[in-house]
Formats: sequence, structure tokens, C-alpha cells
Amino acid sequence: MTRTIVITGASDGIGAASAKQLAQLGEEVVVVGRNPEKTARVARALGVESFVADFSDLAQVRGLAASLLETYPRIDVLANNAGGIFGERTVTDDGYELTFQVNHLAPYLLTNLLLERLIESNASVIQTSSAAAKLFPRFDIDDLQGERRYSATAAYGNAKLANVLFTKELHRRFGDRGLSAVAFHPGVIASSFGSTSNGPWKWMYSGPLAQRLMTSTSVGGARLTWLALGKPGVDWQPGGFYANNKPATTNRLADDPVVARQLWERSALLSGLDG
Repeated sequence: MTRTIVITGASDGIGAASAKQLAQLGEEVVVVGRNPEKTARVARALGVESFVADFSDLAQVRGLAASLLETYPRIDVLANNAGGIFGERTVTDDGYELTFQVNHLAPYLLTNLLLERLIESNASVIQTSSAAAKLFPRFDIDDLQGERRYSATAAYGNAKLANVLFTKELHRRFGDRGLSAVAFHPGVIASSFGSTSNGPWKWMYSGPLAQRLMTSTSVGGARLTWLALGKPGVDWQPGGFYANNKPATTNRLADDPVVARQLWERSALLSGLDG
């Protein structure tokens, strides 16, 4: 049976690579991106449908969810792949720190708005996290917006840790209703990912050694594709964190159910949902 697979952040990088791989295998892929031209170009090349949503605007996330619910009676896989690292601390029009909103709050909102459809479909929710969740965070549940302490690197690490905490809490809350959630590290990918940042991140992703030292987008995309095609409980374990298609360790805080619950509840308030 052909499955419907929604991939955010699919106008470039590993999202576009995975969309191509899955479409070639005959799956019904739905491409979601921020840039209208790039998103349309990827979708047109694959012969699939596309939607545009900028995750720095939560109204666009709500519009995306409404469009997906109207268009697709089933959603078998939701790949929350959109994200980025940014430079100086920036506050969105919604009033939230940009890195936190784009990487965590927006996919949290999208997943919850689609939740009943996902449960009905026995869906897999795949979250693109990062080894940054282990390496860089200064996670403070009382300072999610980086108002007291901010650096681009710590904000990104905090957001990627939030991705894992969200995945584990999603599994705890809805795993017994048929929803399967998993997070993964795609590798350090040679893409335009760091172009919105500055300093060492921008150099690392666009410098002369980037293509030589980093993982290709096709390989990183294949790791997303492996999870999308895999059978939860057989090929991968719900609630887990993966790297190189194998279970991997991440930040110890990711296993704290109290922090995960607190993050869920605060995210619900921030995004205008009931906890």
C-alpha cells in the first residue's frame, strides 16, 4: 500500500534527498518548505504535491496543518525535518526566540494539530535532531527563550535536545494509541544548513573543507528514508534516538520524564494549545 509521507524542510538538504528517494520507491510524498520557488522546484521534479510554510510564523504552521488535514485522509509518516541555526538572538513576530520556535515549537504545534489524523493512521513521527543535543546545550526549562543567556550554538543545542525530549514525551503519551515517535542524528551534512548563521558555523558549512569532511545530503537523507520505510518495533524502537541507522546515546537529560513533561506543557501554552 502506498503511504502518505509528509516531509518538512524538504526544499533542500536531507529533506529534499529523502523526498526523492521515497518518491522513487513509489510512496506519496508531500514536500513542505519555506521558500516557494525552491519548494515548487523540488516537488515539480518529483511529480508530487507541495506546501509552503515558514516556521518562524506560527500562523503559517496552523495554515499548513489545516491544508494537510483537508487534503490527506491518511498521514502515515510525518517527518519534522525543518530547522536551522541562526546568528544573533532574534525574536519572531510571535514573540519567541527564533531558534527555539523554528526547531521545536513549530514542529510541536504541527504535530499536535495533526495528532488525531496521525493516531488514526498509526503513523510514525520522525524528528530530525542532532548530535548537538549532546554536545552544545545549556538547557534551562525556565529560560527556553535564551533571555538570560544566549549563544547561537547553545540555542541550537537546546532546540535539538528539545526535539528528543518531545519525541520521548510523544511516545509516552500516545505510543499505546498506535503512534510511533523516533528522533535521529542525520550526520554533519554538507548543505546550505549553516548559511543563516555566522562565525564558525557558517565557515564549517560553507568553507573549503565542508564537502570533503561532511556527510552528503543523499546519505543523510537515506537515514531519514530508512526510518520512514522502517517498521516501528521491528526496524527501530519507538521513543528511541538513532544515528547511522543504529540506537545512539544522546544527552542524559533526554531521559528525564519530568523535564520532558514540563517542556510539553510549556510548549502547549506558548503555542496556544491545551496541555
